[in-house]
Amino acid sequence: MARPRRTATCGSVYVPPPRAAAAADYAAGDKACPAYQRQTWDALRRSITGHVNKATAANIRHVLPELLAENLVRGRGLLCRALLRSQQACPAFTDVFAAVAAVVNSKIPDVGRLLLVRLVIRLRRAHATGDKTQLAAAARFVAHLVNQGVAHELLALELLEMLLAEPTDDGVEVAVGFVAECGAALSEACPRAVDAVFDRLRAILVDGGVDKRVGFLVEAVFAVRRARFRGHPPVRPDLDLVEQDGQFTHQVEISLQLDPETHLDVFVASATFLQDEGAYDDLKRSMLGDDDGHEYDDESESKDGDDDEEDMDVTIKDETETNLISLRRTIYLTIMSSAGAEEAGHKLLSIVRPGHGQEAELCGMIVECCKQERASKTRFYGQLGQRLCCVGRAYQAGFEACFARCYAGAHRMGTDELRAAAGLFAQLLAADAVPWGGVLGGVVRVTEEDTTSSSRILVKTLFQEMAEQLGVPVLGRRMNDDGDPVVRDALFPRDSAKNARFAIDFFTAIGLEGVTQPARKRLLSCTTCDAIFSLLEGQSSHAFGVHPHTKT
Repeated sequence: MARPRRTATCGSVYVPPPRAAAAADYAAGDKACPAYQRQTWDALRRSITGHVNKATAANIRHVLPELLAENLVRGRGLLCRALLRSQQACPAFTDVFAAVAAVVNSKIPDVGRLLLVRLVIRLRRAHATGDKTQLAAAARFVAHLVNQGVAHELLALELLEMLLAEPTDDGVEVAVGFVAECGAALSEACPRAVDAVFDRLRAILVDGGVDKRVGFLVEAVFAVRRARFRGHPPVRPDLDLVEQDGQFTHQVEISLQLDPETHLDVFVASATFLQDEGAYDDLKRSMLGDDDGHEYDDESESKDGDDDEEDMDVTIKDETETNLISLRRTIYLTIMSSAGAEEAGHKLLSIVRPGHGQEAELCGMIVECCKQERASKTRFYGQLGQRLCCVGRAYQAGFEACFARCYAGAHRMGTDELRAAAGLFAQLLAADAVPWGGVLGGVVRVTEEDTTSSSRILVKTLFQEMAEQLGVPVLGRRMNDDGDPVVRDALFPRDSAKNARFAIDFFTAIGLEGVTQPARKRLLSCTTCDAIFSLLEGQSSHAFGVHPHTKT
């Protein structure tokens, strides 16, 4: 007989599927009921833990907005627990977790204080029990929180005093690592106290009360100090995310009785759940900005008792471009958090409102994001651009305008930016996602007078990329197509032999001699015709007794 499938809704308690479905339906209808609050609590725990676990120095700027979007006032205990567990499991990422804590502390100071309180309690317990692994991990976390300005320097000095008061091998080793991590910050804030710490280490080294290996570690930290902590900066540039004036620094003393507030780690139903969620939504908008893209339009009310007066519409124009900045931020975060071009295109099309001119802004943000990437990573942006261009002509016009801006401002772009932008537009042109005449016609003209060194790099990379995707024969036919004279005359001008020779020499120099054959034949035929015409003119002049160079 088949056993019934268990449905876990509350710990390990078995709830039959019909009752679980009924409870979910009831929770969906009543958002203030304990069942719904429990569902949101479980989702909050999973989300916070996931964001903390995936944070790295490379993606921290993308993870933080997603983390701050969660209710961290309600889940501050969950966040502190996740940070402590992740840091202890992977101490190499301590500076990343400290940066996360610093940013959250600058917005919600209660989180930073709770984290420090739990760290101090963990330090005291590990020191009392002799747990070196936990002691070293907690001390390293405190060091980076001192570097970030979350913890006061007095906490660091108290910790060193506790470790070196009765020196042991483990205690001295942890103290040496702690000084190496935050010694630079302490030297700036309290140099005399740092001198006292090194005097104490010197005395321990002279007494010889520690193991020889630990003695070598002490000598190594003295060498680090002599080098002014070179190689041990307080905060890495990519993790320096909070201004010094915007940080809240907490002073927690090791000797005091502290409350870890462990009740914040477990679910408790709240009678003011909906009000608390609404309050955090307001706080979230103040931290991240209003991403809803509302326009602020007001209508004036008609005066009482005067039906003859017309209602006046007053439009308040936002000169600060708050909505535009919010839209750009949303587009950027969506692109960076998407796994593929299809996913990004689907999300972006749900964000942009058609008919409001946001299509051009989206195209511009895609080009700007692409310019910041390596040229080898432009395939994602090319696929995303093709996805959008298939939707409507507005996106094609947006990319045409972007190419015109890139070409006109090529002298202000770096070489890597030029190559990345050229790779994006090469994909769009090769796939016929944008019309060639709309992109190249009226913008590019391959002559010596109409190009600069920067624009020639852009054109060179553009056509080299298209040659790899289409092949030289196909590219040559497209460039010399008599059915599209706008593109043909832009790439191989026919107004003079000088400009024609320059275009032929340019494409030959970049390794695309095969695309110049029609232009070469035309130039040769024109040159031959001119020579024959000159010869015939000279013969007729001699026949009539007039020298070809004699004025008549």
